[in-house]
Amino acid sequence: MEQFPIAAPEFTGDCRTVPAGNAFEWLKQGWAIFMVNPAIWIAMTVIFFVIFLGLSIVPLVGQLAANLLTPVFAAGLLLACKKAANSEALKIPDLFAGFNQNNTNLVMLGVIYMTCMLAILTVGAVLGGGSLAGGMMMGHSAGAGMALGGMLVAMLLTVALSVPLVMAMWFAPALVAFNDMQPVPALKASFNACLKNMMAFLVYGLITLVLCFFAALPLGLGFLVLVPVLAGTLYASYRDIFVAA
Repeated sequence: MEQFPIAAPEFTGDCRTVPAGNAFEWLKQGWAIFMVNPAIWIAMTVIFFVIFLGLSIVPLVGQLAANLLTPVFAAGLLLACKKAANSEALKIPDLFAGFNQNNTNLVMLGVIYMTCMLAILTVGAVLGGGSLAGGMMMGHSAGAGMALGGMLVAMLLTVALSVPLVMAMWFAPALVAFNDMQPVPALKASFNACLKNMMAFLVYGLITLVLCFFAALPLGLGFLVLVPVLAGTLYASYRDIFVAA
């Protein structure tokens, strides 16, 4: 006989397809999560920026470390969003909650992200650098055109290669932190979810670009609000696409 309570079935990463208009609901919920305690959210965002700014000062190693820690801090923000959504009191140390929950798998996500980003940037640098060197050797206007065209192609290739990586990483920290998924299955499930909901994410991306423009106007101070709001939208989209599946 089955022993009670019967264990819940293992989460497989199944997701659902949502209407494109759900992107607006994600943003509304992200704003509502921020408004639970704006002061704590802004304080966490300031600390987050200071940490990553400090890492960026260290040549090469700092950027690699930032990529490594991105999923860990993303999980911390998501866990804070869960607390806010459940009307629990937020605390500044919630930013570091990812270091205490499934931290090994979150760090493994960071390793994968760091390795992929390094490979993408290397490909772009080699292509762009080769075009620049070839253009300088040719000289005159033809060489300048070759160098400019090659660098443009390198930039476009870097963006094209980055998009699938972002899709794979988008939900991965949430799936690891909330559903105990292993890194590779989480990356696959995240990529599949983004692919199935391409229209919703297209709408979301366009709105986010507009919001980023306005957030940058007051000396970038708008990002102190926008970053936690976007963390809330990530949590809302995870709940919408995976938990409601």
